[in-house]
Amino acid sequence: MGEEQAWEKSKWTSNFWNWRPTDSLKANKQTQFKMLRDDQNLYILIEAMTGGSNFTTPNLKRDFEWYQSDSVTLLFDTFSDATNAFSFATNPLGLKADGLISGGNQNFRTDRNNAWDTKWTVETTIEEGKYTVEIKIPFSAFFYDNTQTSWRFNLYRRDFEGNETSVWAQTPQNQVIGNLGFMGKMIFETPLKKARNPISIIPFVSTAKFNDFENLNQDTNFSIGGDAKIPIGNALNLDLTFNPDFSQVEVDDQVVNLTRFAISLPEKRQFFTQNDDLFKDFGALNDVNPFFSRRIGVAEDLDGNTIENKIVAGARLSGKLNSNLRLGFLNVLTDADIANEIPSNLNTVFTLRQKVFNRSNVSFFFIDRRTTEEFDFISEEEKKNSVTGIEYNLVSADSKWNGRAFFHKSFTEGLNDDDIISGIKLQRNTLRHRLGMEVIHGGEDFRSDLGFFRRTGFLKLSPEYTFRIYPKNPNVVNYEISERTFFVYNPELNYLLTDRWFITSIRKRYLNNTSLSFSARNRYEYLTTGFDPTRSSDGLDLPSNSSYNFTEVEMSYRSDPRKKFNFDSKIAYGSFYNGTKFSIENEFKWRKQPIFNASMIVNFDAIELPKPYSSKNIWLISPKLDFTFTKTLSWTTFVQYNSQGENLGVNSRMQWRFAPLSDLFIVYNDNYISTDNFSPRYRSFNLKLTYWLNL
Repeated sequence: MGEEQAWEKSKWTSNFWNWRPTDSLKANKQTQFKMLRDDQNLYILIEAMTGGSNFTTPNLKRDFEWYQSDSVTLLFDTFSDATNAFSFATNPLGLKADGLISGGNQNFRTDRNNAWDTKWTVETTIEEGKYTVEIKIPFSAFFYDNTQTSWRFNLYRRDFEGNETSVWAQTPQNQVIGNLGFMGKMIFETPLKKARNPISIIPFVSTAKFNDFENLNQDTNFSIGGDAKIPIGNALNLDLTFNPDFSQVEVDDQVVNLTRFAISLPEKRQFFTQNDDLFKDFGALNDVNPFFSRRIGVAEDLDGNTIENKIVAGARLSGKLNSNLRLGFLNVLTDADIANEIPSNLNTVFTLRQKVFNRSNVSFFFIDRRTTEEFDFISEEEKKNSVTGIEYNLVSADSKWNGRAFFHKSFTEGLNDDDIISGIKLQRNTLRHRLGMEVIHGGEDFRSDLGFFRRTGFLKLSPEYTFRIYPKNPNVVNYEISERTFFVYNPELNYLLTDRWFITSIRKRYLNNTSLSFSARNRYEYLTTGFDPTRSSDGLDLPSNSSYNFTEVEMSYRSDPRKKFNFDSKIAYGSFYNGTKFSIENEFKWRKQPIFNASMIVNFDAIELPKPYSSKNIWLISPKLDFTFTKTLSWTTFVQYNSQGENLGVNSRMQWRFAPLSDLFIVYNDNYISTDNFSPRYRSFNLKLTYWLNL
């Protein structure tokens, strides 16, 4: 990067701490870093000491899975709120992974958004006993308050060869690595200038040739559209989209659903990703989410199949109004699909989030969905729906206490009785103990057309407790013994108990990254409405107003991901409603790093129910072949066979990143009806070109 003299004058920063296997000792293999800046860029030089060069580097993809690779990760809390941060990661091969952090980074699964991308550069050199990383990040990649003289910062490292995860700012091992409550400081000797964030224009052109065998329709279409990112000051960003095309790039993972509830799938569309916590982080995960962005642009046809609902245009304003107040505004227009009785809708979300105390916040939201014109297939009750709510999110400075209290009210024509959702959750997490309690009330008349809800009309109580043991055995990280329980009552039926779960689990984590666990689940369910758990086309529903008590035991093992061949397996057996269920879940992986990765998911459920109810063997088989020829050229073929969905799908995608964040996609999709001698259902060939232009 041409900064040799400046690097020589600056001092190394080191003294990294272990996170795991123990958080009380300095790292065996130390890491050191230096930082420099000018008016445009931030420069970081990192030296990671190693015991050899047998690195785990599975592939050459951008946004590689850094937690399954030798890697270094940098976190920048540019507003020093200990809640939000920018994340940049790389590995010995110089790959890039960037993302946004929210919620203080307390939950590994929900507080990281890896779909966000920005432009930056990295170079690496592998030497004897170490590898060196040089990173240049433009200040235009960040949003920040230029009146502040410091940012909060942390750097952590995965050393797979040495079985060590280390971190600069010491972090308790019971907390997620990178928890924003535990960070150091970057102090600027001179004030930063206002960021000159560029206006980004991201046009695309797309053409597709398809053959819909079921509806005897084949055609070729061509579309053009794009996105724009317009910075407003140092801390707000306006995202615009026109005629976006999300359908060809990625396919959803197939799942088997044996419950009586719908299943949510993750958001992968970039337009919805920046500052997405401002919009999605409300309610209670899996139970009550008033806003779920996949409700926009995704709908169901008349047969209940998920299809794309065309987005005409959209705007999204998000970011900081000041150091303590964040704003989110989203407005998206979707097109009508008369053939599938899908109306055109205007979808609006407005949120405000005010920081209080050290890391807590108070949030307000308003959500509105309404049709844009009269449609004869839409009733008065379906024309519009609104939801508003307020929440308090608690996070203590040391992350030992966290919780949430919320109150949501919906407004739907003809539903005026109990239209409120409210809840409270409190959890304490220390080195050995995690104790929590959650209570949620869901009104029978509560509706959120842009949200995701398992059910309405319920009262749920969920206590949980986990005890951790840290043995002296150097090959074992810890034991976790957990007891989770929840009770669900139906207020409309005089608080009848409809669900009760007791879940006892024991997990043993080994130093070599393997884990072994055992769990036992006892369930009680009262079905207020009948359903068929096999979802067979000719299946008979289990009767309504019936109760079931059943028990299941499960054992699982995860092997060492550093190995070229590794796997994750579960086996479970137990009673299931008025019958039995035997389940096996397997995911096998093999790699010839970093060029080739192969994986195979093989899941099997054998459900035996007494006649006349459906018994069924359900298979989910999904092989995946992933070639990353270079850092810019990859080819992925993904096959999914789901006997429950009676579908065999093939998705084969070639991606060429010919310029920074600019791609050419060539995608082949094929779907077959598995119960009809695998007759073709839908086939398409897609070509898509996107280009990221900064002005």
